[in-house]
Amino acid sequence: MALIVQKYGGSSVADAERIRNVARRIAATYDGGNQVVVVVSAMGKTTDGLIEMASQLNDNPREREMDLLLSTGEVVSSALVTMALHAMGYDAIGLTGWQAGIRTDALHRRARIVDIDPSRIQDELKQNRIVIVAGFQGMTDEQDITTLGRGASDTTAVAMAAALKAQCQIYTDVPGIFTTDPRVEPRARKLNEISYDEMLELASLGAKVMHNRSVELGAIYEVPITVASSFSDEPGTLIHGSVAMEVRNKVRGIAHDTNVAKITVVGVPDRPGIASSIFAPLAEAGLSVDTIVQNTGIEHRTDLTFTVARTDLAKAMAVIRPIAQAIDARDCVSADHLAKVSIVGTGIQNAPGYAARMFETLSKNNINIDMITTSEIRITCVIEADQVQKAVRALHEAFELEKPEE
Repeated sequence: MALIVQKYGGSSVADAERIRNVARRIAATYDGGNQVVVVVSAMGKTTDGLIEMASQLNDNPREREMDLLLSTGEVVSSALVTMALHAMGYDAIGLTGWQAGIRTDALHRRARIVDIDPSRIQDELKQNRIVIVAGFQGMTDEQDITTLGRGASDTTAVAMAAALKAQCQIYTDVPGIFTTDPRVEPRARKLNEISYDEMLELASLGAKVMHNRSVELGAIYEVPITVASSFSDEPGTLIHGSVAMEVRNKVRGIAHDTNVAKITVVGVPDRPGIASSIFAPLAEAGLSVDTIVQNTGIEHRTDLTFTVARTDLAKAMAVIRPIAQAIDARDCVSADHLAKVSIVGTGIQNAPGYAARMFETLSKNNINIDMITTSEIRITCVIEADQVQKAVRALHEAFELEKPEE
């Protein structure tokens, strides 16, 4: 008897008929002789609706109360999926995140899982019940409800699979992981498998199929993750430790992200400790910084540029402006019309020609590169946001990603 953790996204439980479809899939897995734990997201656009309702009542709601509000969407889904299974004659129980033993830190809206006590779930499984868990949420040691960030029901599922030593299946509205977003490039090809490292880069760089923290957890705890569609029986994509040792094309995918803004601190004094004085307060505020570029110093001053999520720009500027004044920088400016496009694949930095081909392709398509950053498995260019679709399609063709791997 296998223990399987399944996760169903918001589109999979968007209405009553889709919930019935999910219940039938869960029942089929259970009837196959498996123990089943299911993590569910909020129905459709429920979370967006709750955020909009909150904004009508308060321009700046407290994050603790926002977590309390937003956690209800997944609780509704948990209850409804459980009811659908009851109607089919199956013994199931719905649990909130905290009833399922998920303990988090106290960073509201972006909480991280500290620990999972699976004893309640294990007790329910021993009674041959199907367990339906509300994703995206947990509880602090002070018994405050937290949420894990948008899209983090994936993280709940993988963390639960790690705690239970179970298989993990992520069901969404797409049949797997593609070489790029099929809505941008119709010739995008579904991958049969992809490594944790490659998937983590794709997710971190804008691919929306998987939450990046869920992939990170899968890698740490060696949880193989299957991503497939809840609307068909088509085989999905396996995310696991390694793929074929040698493949024809080291580039596995093209990622893009339009949620990008740039901040430049102009005329920063060029002395030790300045970078720390800028980035430490951003980290304390829970703000993630990505691409960082520091120009060559002139007359003991330099310009320091970095990117943040566009949705975090106002908060980041509020942190940076007083710091810029305190360190005697000349100015602090921002731009929010940018995007990132990246090629991802194990070993591309150590293989000749990949960076050159990327830059040449963008140049031939009159796409200017604002910033460049690299790692061992990806090359990222910051470009104008209105050039993203052209860049993705040009790079997909240049690296021949529509062709099956040999």
